[in-house]
Amino acid sequence: MVASLSLPRIMHVGRGAADELGDVITSLGLSRPLLVTDAFLAGTGAAEHLKTTLQKAGLHPRLFSDTVPDPTTDSLASGLKALHDHRADSVIGFGGGSPMDTAKALALLGVQGGHMRDYKAPRVNLGPALPVIAVPTTAGSGSEATQFTIITDSATDEKMLCTGPAFLPLAAVVDAELTMSMPPRLTADTGIDALTHAVEAYVSRKANPFSDSLALTAIGTIGRQLRRAYADGGNTEAREAMMLAATQAGIAFSNSSVALVHGMSRPIGAHFHIAHGLSNAMLFPSVTAFSVHAAPDRYADCARALGAATTADGDTAAANKLVDALGGLCRDLAVPTPRDYGIDQDAWNRLTPLMAEQALASGSPANNPVVPTAEEIEELYSRIYA
Repeated sequence: MVASLSLPRIMHVGRGAADELGDVITSLGLSRPLLVTDAFLAGTGAAEHLKTTLQKAGLHPRLFSDTVPDPTTDSLASGLKALHDHRADSVIGFGGGSPMDTAKALALLGVQGGHMRDYKAPRVNLGPALPVIAVPTTAGSGSEATQFTIITDSATDEKMLCTGPAFLPLAAVVDAELTMSMPPRLTADTGIDALTHAVEAYVSRKANPFSDSLALTAIGTIGRQLRRAYADGGNTEAREAMMLAATQAGIAFSNSSVALVHGMSRPIGAHFHIAHGLSNAMLFPSVTAFSVHAAPDRYADCARALGAATTADGDTAAANKLVDALGGLCRDLAVPTPRDYGIDQDAWNRLTPLMAEQALASGSPANNPVVPTAEEIEELYSRIYA
């Protein structure tokens, strides 16, 4: 098997890396970046601080802080106007997954035009697009190193997976100091998101030796550090380790794929406005239990990397221990069920057939060790509700 691999051309990783952002952009011959972020980071002053850093490097940035959680096609309009008004030659995604997804979408639409639905999977987007420089502030999405963006169609509430090298950041600046203020809930949700990326990359039908090594390394780190970061947000060692693991998991799934958890997670986020990492966490144990029998050796490797099993455990026993460990992790990190989160059961049941249809249409379930039917996905949605 030949694996087609894609990574950012430049990666600066480590505490203090954000201070080098201006030099990174200058080295690429760029000068007019649109700094895409959200209202929270604008309100804390972090975005303005980064803008000042860029200005001191002789650049001419413009700040756009109107991104929304789980960006929609409607939310891109004002960003496109800012991009064109500024005559931007590049886009910086500064924040969690939503600002980075927005930045990637703006970079492509700003050059090619059209509507985001024109670019959704199964289309593979090769470009052209403006260069994207990604600066993550959460240890979870891995978007700084992936060739994917997720945008919700405002007309249909479909959470569209858009893929291809056009969305791969040209450069990533990964600085754990930017994650130190994450509250426990966000730390938990983004951390489980990163773990989901790593496990699904490893068990995917598109897995390869390159993605495997990164996935297992990320799983091991998250197993040791996520609870520590959740319990003590000031633990710099845990924060730095989680940041690196999230990037490694992002590279892994970008060069392999995600699978059923992500396919089912996107419709939950679109219809019920649950953060992506949290909807992954709600699904992760049950979807793994559904899938584990089809690839016990792969899930066993994940269990051993996580620290849930040892080499003394046979593959089937180890794989089952992974399911138990994921359930325990979600309990320890206080992951709510959809019911506990406040989602109305009638609305959940009414939308379940549509969510199953949208999950399958995304293509991600086809990469799962067990490729489910729509009826099996509906049963899984029913199972996780309470």
